[in-house]
Amino acid sequence: MSVLSRTRAAKVMGGIALVGASALVLAGCAGNTSTPEGSDAPEGESSGFEFPVDCNEAEPASYTPELNSTSEGPATDLEYTIGTALPVTGNLAFLGPPEIAGTEFAAAEVNEANKGVTINLVQGDSGDTDNKAYETEIPRLLGEGATAIIGAASSGTSLQFIDQVIAANAIQFSPANTSAAFTGYEDNGLYWRTAPSDTLQGEVLGNLIAGDGAETLGMIVLNDSYGTGLACFTKTAFEAAGGEVVAASLYNTGDTNFSAQVEDVLAADPDAIALITFEEVKTIIPELISAEVPAESLYFVDGNLANFGDEFEAGTLEGAKGTYPAVDPDSIAAFREDLNAFVVESGDAELADFTYAPESYDAVILLALAALEAGSAEGPDVAAHLQQVSGGSGEGTKCTTFAECADIINAGDVADYDGVSGPVTFNEVGDPTEASIGVFQYNAENTYDFLNVG
Repeated sequence: MSVLSRTRAAKVMGGIALVGASALVLAGCAGNTSTPEGSDAPEGESSGFEFPVDCNEAEPASYTPELNSTSEGPATDLEYTIGTALPVTGNLAFLGPPEIAGTEFAAAEVNEANKGVTINLVQGDSGDTDNKAYETEIPRLLGEGATAIIGAASSGTSLQFIDQVIAANAIQFSPANTSAAFTGYEDNGLYWRTAPSDTLQGEVLGNLIAGDGAETLGMIVLNDSYGTGLACFTKTAFEAAGGEVVAASLYNTGDTNFSAQVEDVLAADPDAIALITFEEVKTIIPELISAEVPAESLYFVDGNLANFGDEFEAGTLEGAKGTYPAVDPDSIAAFREDLNAFVVESGDAELADFTYAPESYDAVILLALAALEAGSAEGPDVAAHLQQVSGGSGEGTKCTTFAECADIINAGDVADYDGVSGPVTFNEVGDPTEASIGVFQYNAENTYDFLNVG
């Protein structure tokens, strides 16, 4: 059990779980064999199921970097090379288009503003831990002068090259990494993210499943830092709400057959099944449906929540629910329209999904503002200013666009950027201290809608 450095209070309002900074004690999820009320297991006996992950290892480590800037700003004519290592290929490739579009849209707005920073955006591919595209892409991006790299989307993939980026004194900034492993990572202050830790999503997901009436839960889980961490935090919340996790089956990146995992979970006959996976879910779903598992007992997460449409027969997923870090879609309708207009004008097809597009956009804006304030594009200099431009320190003036914030900085004052993805407000280890977890439900067209539960 550990007490996290910042607190998190979560509540579901209008389909969005709003997560702020407040203290929460998380019970360790390994070895909990308590029997929920109504269970068939005799009091004092466990079901015999042993969770396949040591959840103590999922808890964030304690590490606070020292950040120092040797430069003086604001910048007047600074060129800032930012690379991206987002998923063009691999098991999160479906997230690539909105994330890449978000970075390009933000860079275009920064350059059009002409406020002292010009971004040279170099796109790259993270791939995944199976195809290992990052092994050639990260050296290429660093070799082209990138002092910040946006990506990867997958936590497990980011962990494969984070040390390489840090060693180059460059910033790694992810719009989608949610593993708690990054909170205490010894990164010299060079790792940042606009996506909240899975300690938050796990809390929301576990409570959502319990609140829907499930007493027992099974899980199919990707065996990496993202999958096992989110599984642990979901388990903690579900059990705290009186439920019992009765099955959890792991698989590895690159696996293509999931029959054993499906059979393992179904053998425990759980009331609900959490699918903590990436794109592999498209292979898992048909097996569950053919076994007559009702869609309303299935729960998706940010790694696989997608608009599947006619990839499955109409009605296949109707009633299934899912969570991912997101603001109310209605509140960013204008951003979505502007982003799609930008994408079409650039010659690409309209986006079908917008998952992590706001976080990707905000990553570029925040990097640009920090570089402007620092008067430097060097990784340590920019990192030393990221918390302040986000409003995490400095008591700055609120602003919501790059141009507005840049005017404040150029006037010699402190800007506090509130982004499209939320207020952001970084703490001292580069995590956002304010975030929202959206709750969504699939309709008969196998696409998901914001769920109004409040």
